[in-house]
Amino acid sequence: MKIICIGRNYVDHIDELKNDMPKNPIIFFKPSICKLEGSDFEMPNFSSDVHHEIEIIYKISKSGKNIPMSDSINFISGIGLGIDFTARDIQLEFKDKGLPWSVSKSFDNSAAISEFKSLSDFMDIENIKFSLNKNLKEVQSGNSKLMIFNIKFLIHYISQFISLEKNDIIFSGTPKGVNQIKRGDKLEGFIENEKILNINII
Repeated sequence: MKIICIGRNYVDHIDELKNDMPKNPIIFFKPSICKLEGSDFEMPNFSSDVHHEIEIIYKISKSGKNIPMSDSINFISGIGLGIDFTARDIQLEFKDKGLPWSVSKSFDNSAAISEFKSLSDFMDIENIKFSLNKNLKEVQSGNSKLMIFNIKFLIHYISQFISLEKNDIIFSGTPKGVNQIKRGDKLEGFIENEKILNINII
């Protein structure tokens, strides 16, 4: 199982971090050890500035290579929410030096993953509202229709370079509002106003 992540896929998030607009999807990976088991996220001791990034995630239903956009939807078995925990201080330090910043995204337990809902639960998979509350206050909200690169294109694009396999997960990018988490925080993720993700920061 691969966790394939897309960076800079919402204009408002690009603006808040003062990044450049991508011409093509930006792809990075989280190894399987990143998957958070349970609902407790333990703050790592190597970072003093870990951020939450809420994202719509998609589970892949079957293997495929060079998938045409017209067939992309048939490679999705479920839709859920994920939190891409990011060690922002480490990321910025490595970026400033022109070095890869994988370690800031790929540390143990850095991917919280919700249950997956069926595609039939959604009227339009390209128009899905989602949000994140921190300590009962909404801090991030978005809609999949605002993605720069929608999921049909992402599946097509990724599969040109990397074969997709059953149970792979695609993190599709985060909207604005990313911010620091601290011990004692409680994160709640909502998709179409239904709470499907609860994370305690310890």
